[in-house]
Amino acid sequence: MNSIIRSRFSIKQFALLSKFHSPVAAMATTTANPIEAAIRTGLTKELAPVHLEVVNESYMHNVPKGSETHFKVLVVSQQFDGLPLIKRHRLVNDIVKTQLAGDFVHALSIVAKTPQQWDEAYKLQPSPNCKGGFGK
Repeated sequence: MNSIIRSRFSIKQFALLSKFHSPVAAMATTTANPIEAAIRTGLTKELAPVHLEVVNESYMHNVPKGSETHFKVLVVSQQFDGLPLIKRHRLVNDIVKTQLAGDFVHALSIVAKTPQQWDEAYKLQPSPNCKGGFGK
């Protein structure tokens, strides 16, 4: 993937992008967000993804500022090859549950693809705005 990024951007732009696409750098930028960092660490360690996005969408819900309760994950891994979608989601859920060990996550939206299914042009769409819960 780095060769693809490198061909589209200047060296300076690539260095900046590499900082944010590196799992280690991503961890460093999320130390103030321990649940996000734990999700990222677990998925990186267990699935060796070729692409990973962990998006905290908690700000879109009726939760205190800075909460980590609602996440969207896009993970592309060869380990999904041959697995039906339900087993991919279960695998991601098990990894996150194990990694968080008791920390609360209210919602986890998962997009799990194999590298062959992955299209780099794909963009995660934001979830719809929260309507306040309780059928409102």
